[in-house]
Amino acid sequence: MAKAAKATKVRTRTLRQTVDIEAAPREVYEAYMDPAKHAAFTGDEARFARRKGARFSAGGGYIDGKLLELVPDKRIVQTWRGSDWPEGHYSELALTLKKFEDGTRLTLVQKGVPIDQADEIDAGWHEFYWEPLREWLRGCRM
Repeated sequence: MAKAAKATKVRTRTLRQTVDIEAAPREVYEAYMDPAKHAAFTGDEARFARRKGARFSAGGGYIDGKLLELVPDKRIVQTWRGSDWPEGHYSELALTLKKFEDGTRLTLVQKGVPIDQADEIDAGWHEFYWEPLREWLRGCRM
């Protein structure tokens, strides 16, 4: 009898970020969850269906996953992986939005990021998401 192949154990890290965005939680939620708006601020194609269990892709296909929880204007939870991650390995991404002064305090917790890519993914959230989102939202107000 042949032995079953062992699953590769992926060493991971949890990412945590808190960013303040000068826009209402509804605007931030809509920018992230609306495929056209998501593509507008990231510059890459995004495909989303707004229902629990739906698959999504973003970053021109680099990111894919499934929506686990949606609480409009408050919380988004997804499985999330980069196309260059180990086959079948997904992280769990939770974005929490709270009204804060004149905007939104966004808290990101991403569990299960492969340790060898964690620094790049951590920086990528700022470079490819939070900074472009701030700029895009500012432009929407002009």
